[in-house]
Amino acid sequence: MTAREDRAGGEGFGRRVRLVPGGIEIAGDVVPLLAGSVHYWRLDPNEWRACLEAVKAMGLRLVDTYIPWAVHEVAPGKLELGASDPQRDITRFCRIAEELGLYVIARPGPHINAELTYFGLPERIVWDPACQARSPDQNPVMLPMLPFAFPVPSYASDAFHDEAARYFQALGPVLTPLLYPNGPIVLFQIDNEGALYFRDGAYDQDYHPDAIRLYREFLREKYGTIDALRASYGTPTPDEGEVPSSRRGEVTRFSAIDPPRKLDAERPRDLARHLDWSEFHEHLLATAFQRLGRALVAAGMDGLPTTHNLPPGQDATPLNAARVTKVVDLVGLDYYHMADPTSRVIIARRTSELATRSEALSVPAFACEMGAGFPPFFPPLDERDGAFTVLCALAYGLRGFNVYMAVERDRWIGAPIDRHGRARPYAVFWRKLSAALEQTGFHELRRKTPVRILIPRTERRLARVMHAFGPLSGAFFSIVGAGARERCVEDDLGLGYPLAIEADNFARAFEQALEARGVPFAVVGGEDRDIALGDARWLICATSGALKPELFDRLAEARARGARVTIGPHEPRFDGAFRPLSVPFDLGRLGEDGPLTGDVPAAADAAVSNAIGSLDLPAYACDPGGIYVTVHEDAAGAPRVLFVVNPSDRDIVARVSAGAVGTKASDLIDDSTFEARAGTLEVRMRPRTVRMLALR
Repeated sequence: MTAREDRAGGEGFGRRVRLVPGGIEIAGDVVPLLAGSVHYWRLDPNEWRACLEAVKAMGLRLVDTYIPWAVHEVAPGKLELGASDPQRDITRFCRIAEELGLYVIARPGPHINAELTYFGLPERIVWDPACQARSPDQNPVMLPMLPFAFPVPSYASDAFHDEAARYFQALGPVLTPLLYPNGPIVLFQIDNEGALYFRDGAYDQDYHPDAIRLYREFLREKYGTIDALRASYGTPTPDEGEVPSSRRGEVTRFSAIDPPRKLDAERPRDLARHLDWSEFHEHLLATAFQRLGRALVAAGMDGLPTTHNLPPGQDATPLNAARVTKVVDLVGLDYYHMADPTSRVIIARRTSELATRSEALSVPAFACEMGAGFPPFFPPLDERDGAFTVLCALAYGLRGFNVYMAVERDRWIGAPIDRHGRARPYAVFWRKLSAALEQTGFHELRRKTPVRILIPRTERRLARVMHAFGPLSGAFFSIVGAGARERCVEDDLGLGYPLAIEADNFARAFEQALEARGVPFAVVGGEDRDIALGDARWLICATSGALKPELFDRLAEARARGARVTIGPHEPRFDGAFRPLSVPFDLGRLGEDGPLTGDVPAAADAAVSNAIGSLDLPAYACDPGGIYVTVHEDAAGAPRVLFVVNPSDRDIVARVSAGAVGTKASDLIDDSTFEARAGTLEVRMRPRTVRMLALR
């Protein structure tokens, strides 16, 4: 069942609102997803209109707002929504937006973060033991977050879901009249950055009794019989010998199975139960979002598309976008990055994966939060960082964004509009950017990526369970540009090489080789089924030696369609759970004698050099090195927008071959113009900047 089918059988699409590749279609008109965040409950109601007018003046079409449970709750199940406190009058705020021609993205949580104490949850909820996530020792899972630590809720807790449903029921009578076409709300966000409240280590949580019950149901559904599970785990039957203490209780029934509490694998096959636990976390979150979505529908808030935002470092968390999109219509990303070379790599990686998935699902690649400013306990992010991040994300395929924050508020520094609705100089950039996107019809353009670097979900689960730094989340390493080689234990489990690490090195080697020659590519996840592979000319699959047979078959099918397939750095001798293959993969189906091994950087460089000619790959190399170019085409295949990215701290004249992009270009932000000479387009680039150029 799809997310759309799950919500009231599609009844709500009678509201004439649906997601399309260019944004959101409302009553037949496509509205690009350009939004700005305004937190009404943090502002003087007398300033709401001025603030919303300023948002509209920046060229934004939607206003995004949280509806915080803790702010509105005055007693369990009772909300203050403007009857006595004008600052909490969500109806009036939305109606002002409607009068100004703005649509609304509503984010009722229950978790919203927003730098609120308890992340917007009522204090009574986080201190209720029945709602709390549990550690392996059955202690509350504490989040050390300013102004003080608090225990995080369990996404599996029935008590928590019951309370959230009661909150939605109290909210429904006020929000339902505001849904399009009777009001301006056109999109609902379900929860917020659902990475287990940033306590997302494989063995941090969740050992809540309701989570353990869900875990056992997950295993029963996956394996069907206890004998199938025993065969998968290699667990001895009682008459086959002593059962290791770490696996006692798994032998006779699902109801007695306990999850792993630490990595105790001694051989490849021992990884199966740990990878199942990591996969269960993905299932847990998708199930929780589905329950919350159904609670919204039950409260009358139905018939509109839904969204969820993945935080920075999402690839190292249990947030599996392929699973979340089964229960949520639009999965977007949050962007908070500095202007530097490391951030460019991270943005390119994250956005290309988002754009590839979104294109296949016919939805826009959306930044649910595009940082404009920063909370006071973050590293400072100035206006140059914000401009670099959004332009860099657009360069790699983003098609819409929500300026977070558009309007100043407490616990935030650097928004382009102050709390009185007065535009600051930073607002000029956003206004020019919105105008540039409209002028070029950017939401209708496409960046083609004929090369895909495929990271199987097994590799991401493996990196989670082999994380070496305890409570310091793997997402932290991803946020700073580090991967498995920096954060995973080097255990080889008898294979003779460190699992996870070499596959990470393999993927990075190809990233660097492709970028050195300007070949456009995307990083894609291995559980996106046919989403990521359909139109690729070259698929590069990283593996530590394990591959799902289903994924191998998809690679072989792509090869049969004419794509080149390269795998490495190890021959896949195991299935996706590191169980020995009963029948080895026929690597000949991939058109190769074996995996690409040996000196991987040199082999990757040679493979890319060969593929450019043999596969007729586009190449947008730029001189000098360290400058990056992306091209965006219209429906006819004509290049319309060129991005030039200088993440370095050098002032540079970039030289781009004009043969690929035309002879004239104009900067859509500062109005500079450039003409090709001797077949080369020369573009002056200040340090840590991105140019967005219209091509003629």
